[in-house]
Amino acid sequence: MNAIVDRNNVKVIGQGEKTIVFAHGFGCDQSMWRYITPAFQEKYQLVLFDYVGSGNSDLSAYQSEKYKSLQGYVQDVLDVVESMGLKDIIFIGHSISSMIGMLASIERPDYFDKLIMIGPSSCYLNDTNGYHGGFEQSDIKELLDMMEMNFAGWASYLAPIAMNQPENPTLSKDLERSFISGNPTIAREFAEVTFLSDHRGDLAKVTVPTLIMQCSEDSIVPIEAGEYLHSHLKNSTFLLMEAKGHYPHISHPEETIRCIQEYLERNRKG
Repeated sequence: MNAIVDRNNVKVIGQGEKTIVFAHGFGCDQSMWRYITPAFQEKYQLVLFDYVGSGNSDLSAYQSEKYKSLQGYVQDVLDVVESMGLKDIIFIGHSISSMIGMLASIERPDYFDKLIMIGPSSCYLNDTNGYHGGFEQSDIKELLDMMEMNFAGWASYLAPIAMNQPENPTLSKDLERSFISGNPTIAREFAEVTFLSDHRGDLAKVTVPTLIMQCSEDSIVPIEAGEYLHSHLKNSTFLLMEAKGHYPHISHPEETIRCIQEYLERNRKG
């Protein structure tokens, strides 16, 4: 157990028989949940971790070969759950972690009670068949090239667009700092895996009840991508938030907490 705890910088807080696992998105780490966790730690055991290559994880455990698809990150989630002997968890994933958690739940549905997806997308690329993911192939290439040529410039360009809180520039600055704190090579590889992934074909395999929390005016995930998920995930609930941007757990923690609590209250077992 300790090897995984150290590798993924696992932290456990709170008390309660039921466990919530929080999984951060690309370019971030577990500190992104700091405005959310206080609302849940009295009723739940909370498990926070960093994916290998992110935050304070053990960077020496990162292997390009392992993490060149989302499967490497799925393994991180399963390793954390297994090493702690967890079952029946509530998995809250932001952005690409929504898909990572979903894939983990397909592999081991017995580990998962519910999936809560914040700003999820099963495919970021527009498709000729009419699917609207929000990005053209050329957009992603430009983004990846920018990361390679000018990592700091990429971070300062993307952070305010993704955060979409012009009235509170501190939030964008915090996100920029998070982006730039990562290893540039690993960050670029994670970006490539994220933005070029397509898991629309896996949606039919999901059996775990799912909440899709879609942000309004999200420059990373258009509403159509969230609606697509909802129409292809059986037993899913779609919620359009008032929060703008791609990081409601940072910019609008009160609304984010309320949405999660109301869903869990409505869908309590027993």
